[in-house]
Amino acid sequence: MREFCALYEQLDRSPGTNARVEALQTYLAAVDPADGAWALSLLLGKRRKRLITGRRLREIALAASGLPEWLFDDCHAQVGDSAETIALLLPQLALPEVELIEQPLAEWMGERLPAIAALEAAAQAEAVLSTWAGLPPGQAFLFNKLLTGGLRVGVSTGLVTRGLARVAGLEDAEIAQRLMGGLEPSAESFRALLAPLAEAGAVPASRPYPFFLASPLDPAQLQGWDPADWRAEWKWDGIRGQLIRRAGTSFLWSRGEELVNESFPELVSLGEALPEGTVIDGEVIVWGSGEKRPQSFATLQRRLGRKSVGASLRRQCPMAFVAYDLLESVGADRREEPLQQRLQRLEALIASVAQGDHPERQRLRLSPGLTLGDWQELEQQRDRARGLGAEGLMLKRLASPYRSGRRRGDWWKHKLEPLHLDAVLLYAQAGRGRRANLHTDYTFGLWSHPPGSAGMASDTTGEQNAAGGEPQLMTFAKAYSGLNDAEITELDRWIRRHTTERFGPVRAVEPLQVFELAFEGLQPSKRHKSGLAVRFPRISRWRRDKPAAEADSLESALELMRDVEARPGSGATNQG
Repeated sequence: MREFCALYEQLDRSPGTNARVEALQTYLAAVDPADGAWALSLLLGKRRKRLITGRRLREIALAASGLPEWLFDDCHAQVGDSAETIALLLPQLALPEVELIEQPLAEWMGERLPAIAALEAAAQAEAVLSTWAGLPPGQAFLFNKLLTGGLRVGVSTGLVTRGLARVAGLEDAEIAQRLMGGLEPSAESFRALLAPLAEAGAVPASRPYPFFLASPLDPAQLQGWDPADWRAEWKWDGIRGQLIRRAGTSFLWSRGEELVNESFPELVSLGEALPEGTVIDGEVIVWGSGEKRPQSFATLQRRLGRKSVGASLRRQCPMAFVAYDLLESVGADRREEPLQQRLQRLEALIASVAQGDHPERQRLRLSPGLTLGDWQELEQQRDRARGLGAEGLMLKRLASPYRSGRRRGDWWKHKLEPLHLDAVLLYAQAGRGRRANLHTDYTFGLWSHPPGSAGMASDTTGEQNAAGGEPQLMTFAKAYSGLNDAEITELDRWIRRHTTERFGPVRAVEPLQVFELAFEGLQPSKRHKSGLAVRFPRISRWRRDKPAAEADSLESALELMRDVEARPGSGATNQG
């Protein structure tokens, strides 16, 4: 535990990539294998199970401190994190006299923490207080985070992979492949992860390949490239996945390395139509066999995380797997082959499945390529994306291998320009961490109907409803990003001076400030008061030039949504 705590603090303090990789390498080279496996699970964000709620930990600390609740809340408001607040307040707590706790990380994670979580209230409080007493403040903070499932380490999977590769003397890609599908927190798994190639065991049948990720395209990069060397295709708005058929079993993995078989049983059944030793990279998406375009991501969310899917939901959300690439066929790894060759194999495979008699065969679609005579056509095609239910375009070099991670040069994404509306700031809440003293979480509203209109507003079906009297501001979206540090500080001062009400940590403010919001899409929603759900909202600029009365209305949002839905598509979506 002590060594992992030191690593955590070092990673938190180190500003540079090289310093973090070196810290990881030093730790992983010396760590006990059992501790190393648990450390990797934590570093990679795979172990965030909440054993005790933050509220329960707060109750224990308050009872032992004698501090008034308001003082604890003020301390929390300054720090921004309950686990850190409690760790800083430990000198104020009446703690028992205990010996210093020296216990390996594996014992903490596998034995001590679960045991504390399973205790009854009084015994649990006693165990937590004894643990706090036996730990230095730095380790107490980590203990709190591990108990509440709130530990987040500021390192990417790529940095952890690089550190492991240096320790093992292997290529980063080999380590990335071994990490796919999860790592059991055991000494045996840790040793197998670092084993030389000659000693590596058989690859589990369920293991996916690391995903190849695209980088944002700057159109200026196109100069000097020959369009004939590239493949353009639609960037579909579902979840990226790999459909695997090995050892007589089908597996469906998301890009987040989650096995999602239970949420999409019909796609798992589709895997039975694939030849043994096949891995396809593609998009999991709601798209019925007779539909010209896929349904929205909001519809797909109804299937995510479900342990069972009834017949009614299957009919309402008909799933498809849109194939992008063939990573493995007849048990052979095809990733080093050129994309053009992999696509030829993929087309032949999909044609073979279509000619078969499997009941789910129509759920497998090929993502079509787009022919570009010149680069001007790229923008013309991208403009058609929303009408087809896509996010934009992908651009892939035909000669490229299938790499792992985000490697610049061969795969690019050219997403649509976001949609925009001007909204009024209604509520603000303080952030966390280094911004705990600043209001950085904002809620925005639109007018129920345009000021000066006849007092009518449209609902999401387009029918007119009496809004009644003066227009009202209706909550529309929350946004947490888009302003720079100077703007955040300036807005925070304004919020404090113009607060009208407080609801716990939330402040209502005078509806005077207008901001342009950027977002990816709008969908009807019965869960939101506005009747609309907004996808990926963020602040694009502070409209100091515009009074609140000139902000957009819900009618503006509905017109924007209808305009997007009415944009023409094309026959390009008629795929096998």
